[in-house]
Formats: sequence, C-alpha cells, structure tokens
Amino acid sequence: MKIIVTSLFVQDQEKALDFYSEKLGFVKKHDVPVGEFRWITLVSPEDQEGTELLLEPNNHPAAKEYQKKIFAEGIPATMFGIADIRKEYERLLEKGVKFTMEPTKMGEITIAVFDDTCGNLIQIMQK
Repeated sequence: MKIIVTSLFVQDQEKALDFYSEKLGFVKKHDVPVGEFRWITLVSPEDQEGTELLLEPNNHPAAKEYQKKIFAEGIPATMFGIADIRKEYERLLEKGVKFTMEPTKMGEITIAVFDDTCGNLIQIMQK
C-alpha cells in the first residue's frame, strides 16, 4: 500500500492552483469539473508519477473550522521536502511568498513555514 493522493483544504481552488503551480512550481496533473468544484491535483516536477496533492475545496463547515483553527494555532497543514532550504527560501521570497518562520535548524533538520494565501500554513523541511 502507498499514498497516491493527499488532500489540502483550500478557500479558493483557482487561487490555490495559481499559488501552487506559479509560486511553488508544482505541475498540474488533473483538473476535472465535479459539480460546482473541480478535482485539481498537482505533482512535483521531479516525480510526476508520485503522490498527488489534491486542492480540496473547504466548503464543508467542518473543513472550514479545521482549517481556521490549525492556521490560528500556527500548525502547518502539510510539509514538503526541500533539497536546499536556504535556496528555496530565497526563491520563494523573490516570488512574494510570506514566511511565518524563516529557515530554522532543529536538530538534524531545518524547517521554514509560509502562508499559502489559501488558508494554510505550509512547512518545508530539509534533512
């Protein structure tokens, strides 16, 4: 068994698609209409057959509440692996990404956290 899709609640699917593809560099894999919403998944350009990130609309009250509360508590909704966190941090800053935590060494790893503009904090990590 392996993870093939993981979901991330977003406030606006189109805005999220733009952020995750244009700012972060993920590649759109699927964009299928599903009623009033869309099944939008993205993948890493380095592993286009790997795990897909589903931009899930947060229209359900429980989803909105969950997203709002973890954001308010400063809890990242998910984590992405980075080969060179300093370089990626600088690249994202140049693209206007707002960080809530700059790269910080924690034992064997270095992490940073940014706001995805769609209701989530996202952590990046370098091992």
